[in-house]
Formats: sequence, C-alpha cells, structure tokens
Amino acid sequence: MFATLSDRITASFKNLRGKGRLTDADIDTTIGEIRRALLDADVALPAVRAFTSQVREKARGVEVSAALNPGQQIIKIVNEELIEILGGATRELRFAKTGPTVIMLAGLQGAGKTTLAGKLGKWLRESGHTPLLVASDLQRPNAVTQLQVVGEQAGVPVWAPEPGNGVGDPVEVARSGLATAKSRLHDVVIVDTAGRLGVDQEMMQQAIDIRDAVHPDEILFVLDAMIGQDAVHTAEAFRDGVGFTGVVLSKLDGDARGGAALSVRTVTGVPVLFASTGEKLGDFERFHADRMASRILDMGDVMTLIEQAEKAFDEGEAEKMAEKLGQGAFTLDDFLSQLGQLRRMGSMKKMLGMLPGMGQLRDELDNFDEREVDRIEAIVRSMTPAERANVKILNGSRRSRIARGSGTTVAEINAFVERYLQAKTMMESMARSGGGMGGPGGMGGLGGMPGMGNMPGMGKKARGRQAPAKKRPKGKSGNPAKRARQEAEMERKARQRAEEASKPKPKGSSFGLGSLGSAAGADQSFEVPEGLEKFLKK
Repeated sequence: MFATLSDRITASFKNLRGKGRLTDADIDTTIGEIRRALLDADVALPAVRAFTSQVREKARGVEVSAALNPGQQIIKIVNEELIEILGGATRELRFAKTGPTVIMLAGLQGAGKTTLAGKLGKWLRESGHTPLLVASDLQRPNAVTQLQVVGEQAGVPVWAPEPGNGVGDPVEVARSGLATAKSRLHDVVIVDTAGRLGVDQEMMQQAIDIRDAVHPDEILFVLDAMIGQDAVHTAEAFRDGVGFTGVVLSKLDGDARGGAALSVRTVTGVPVLFASTGEKLGDFERFHADRMASRILDMGDVMTLIEQAEKAFDEGEAEKMAEKLGQGAFTLDDFLSQLGQLRRMGSMKKMLGMLPGMGQLRDELDNFDEREVDRIEAIVRSMTPAERANVKILNGSRRSRIARGSGTTVAEINAFVERYLQAKTMMESMARSGGGMGGPGGMGGLGGMPGMGNMPGMGKKARGRQAPAKKRPKGKSGNPAKRARQEAEMERKARQRAEEASKPKPKGSSFGLGSLGSAAGADQSFEVPEGLEKFLKK
C-alpha cells in the first residue's frame, strides 16, 4: 500500500547526499517534496501540515552530528515524526479486571468488521484467551451466517440466537451474548455490530444502544484503509457519535495510497491497535508505528519477520537439521520439510518486502511469482525416496521422468540439481566450521533455501549449464619450439584463472529458477539484518 509513498519520500533524500551541511534551501526543498508525496498519498491536510512543520522545525534546529551526514539526519527526523504521526508507542488492549472483557466493533458496511471479528478472535485464542463472538449484525443479509463460518474457521464459538436478515433485536443479542459468556466462562466477548453504506443517525443510535447495554472495555473502529480522505470524515463522525478507543485498519494489503493510516491518528487522537494485511484469518497483526515507519522509509521490518519466524519454525527440528548439515546428511526430504515451515510464515513476497532495502528491487519483487516455489516442490515430490536421498543417481532418463511428472523441463531439473549440490556443499562446509548456517533446518531460519537474497520466480529462469565442458590439456610436445609455446600458453591461462578467481563473484539463485538480484546494479549479496543471528546459528 505504501509503495509509491515510500519511493517518493526516499527519493527526496537523494539530493542531500554528498552535502557537508544542511542549508535552509535544502530543508525547504526536501520538505516540499515530502509534502507533495503525502498529499498525493491522500493524507489529510491537517496531518500533512503538522508533520511537515515538525520536520522543518527539528531539521533547522538539529545539532551537527559527527556520525550522521545531512541526508541521514533528515531521515532520522522524518522517521521520528512518522512514528509520532502513526501513533507513537504501541498500546496494549485493555482487559477487564473482573468478568469478561467486552470488545465492540464499529464501522461502515464493507469495512470488513465480520471477517475482522474472526481474525481478532483467532489472535486472542492463540494468545491464551477464550473469546466468544456475538452476532449483533442482524441487518446485512447473511451476516450471521458469515460470522458463524468465520468463527468455525478461527476455532472460536459464536453466539447467534437470531437468524438475522432483518429479524431480531441486536441490542438484546449483545446483552444475552455477554450473559452467555459469563455463564460459559469466556474471558473475552467480541460484539460484531451492523454497518451502513454511509454515516446516518439510525446506525449511530443502534451502536450507542449496544454500547450502553454491554459497557465495552474497548470500542474498536474498523477503518477501510483504501477509502482515502473520506476515512477522516467517517472517523470523526464515529468519534463524536459512539466514541471509540482504538482503530483497526483493514485491507492494508490493497493498492490504495495509504492516506487513512497516516491521517486517523492525527485527526482523531486515537491510536491504531491492529492491522489486517490480507484475506486469510492469519493475516492480522499488531500495529507498531515504528515498524510501519521503517517500512515506509525502506528500512524493513525485521522484528515482525523474526516474530513470524519464531511462530513458524520448530526449534527442535531446527537443531536436528543443523546436526544433519554438519554430518553431511542433509537431503531433499529435509529441504522439503524446511520449505513447508517457510511457507507457514505466509507470503514469501510479503516476507521479502520486510527486508531492508527491498524498495530498490521493487520491480523484481512485484514480478515475484510464488508459483515458482510450487514448481520447486513439484520437482522434489516427483523424485523417488532414493533420488531425494542421493541426487547423484539422476541419469538422463530419471531427469526426463521427473520433468514430465513436475510439468517442467529437463533444463530446469539440471539447474535445480546443480544449484542444490552447490548450496549443500557450501552449507555443510559452513556448518562444520561453525559459520552459522545451522538455523532452522540449516537454511538460515528465514530462508528455507540458502541464499535468501535470491529467490525463485524473481528473474529469468536458468537454462541449465551454460559453459561448455573444459577440455583436458594435451601432453607436452616433443618439438622444443612447440613445447615452449605450450608452456607459455599454460602460464597465460594460469594467470587468467588466478585473476578471475580473485574477482568477487555474484551469488546465484539458490536452486536455479530465478534471481532476485538480476536488476542492473543491484547488490546480490545478502547481509543478515540485526536480530536474525539466532536463526543462523546452531
């Protein structure tokens, strides 16, 4: 969602590179570009004015730092102000000291309240709570049925005494739902309320009546992050009518410009607590202002990546895989197991987008085809157990059979096997020397595949071996003149090989089905971000 805004803000810093100090003209030019970027992103004008005035004031009053150049100083200031405009420190949910905690959801129709109720219920259940969903949206067709389906998928019970579709009293349903939660010892009650196509007094009054009936500890306003400037007017109307204690941004994975996220905190003064980042029930996370600011400034979101890795990877399995790597016993069956753990972290495109500096490779990231990972899995699953254990037995006929079974070509099979053997040799060598590739499955924790910087589906497909096989050198001639020429030629080739060996070589794709670093001038090495070291060690 913030791709365009991120590109434009980071581009505004380029003019500051190489400057020895910040002048008023430099500050005004940079802030002017940031201001236009925010307005184009549909950020509310009051938020833009507050943001730019704070950045200008701090930039002109900043002390000269020996550690930071002018561009870095501006980035630091912008980052601090982005964190502030997005909400500052992360606030936790307020839980009731006695009795069940009541969380009421409010918002416009179509904002995603019902789906979000299931996501929040699943998140609370996984956090050790026992939530109950209450179906108080009795106006929208099939809203009750939808909540029951979502609740079943999330593993959370649903209280739905009325069929809905215009039948029943939503206030009485909310009241009876709270009583049921008390009798069944649920510690959290999530009340799903009705929305409308626009802000109207009838909807507000119904929400006020439900609020007065259940006395919620938290009223979460569900805001569609794709509606732009209108989000501000909607949020103000709900704040003045029902009132709310927190905001949940839905559809944050959309292609809108993201102005709602940057506006709602400044305009309403209420923090954003959660963000819905996809259609699946697991695409739900706490909203951290500092992490979102880092994403906007293309500094990545390593902490969220670490948290997802901790959930997805099994520590015992990781130690077992690391041990197998050190013993040289790592097979394609082990790789398949690690690939499954990597997929449990979610979308690979989303994970890659959390790495620092990925904005420089946005085109490759946008063109990333996750189906290439399916092809890799199809290749491995098309092999017999013996072939997975020892790929060196793959002759021509076996490779043809695997290609037919996986819907790929023999060239792709050749490239995959070659890359696998190269990566396996490298990782086993590093594992034996204590080089730190023994994270989950010895695959670098987040990688699932070594060389996380180069993932399949992000470049041109490899076409197999490109270089011709080297010919064996002929023996020395008995003719002295010819032998002298041969020796001179051998010395020339030896020097050439030594020069080529001394040059740094770019890292290739882990298993030969593409290259993230194919963009001209891109740095193809992968520097492990701070905080991921524990996933890269035994």
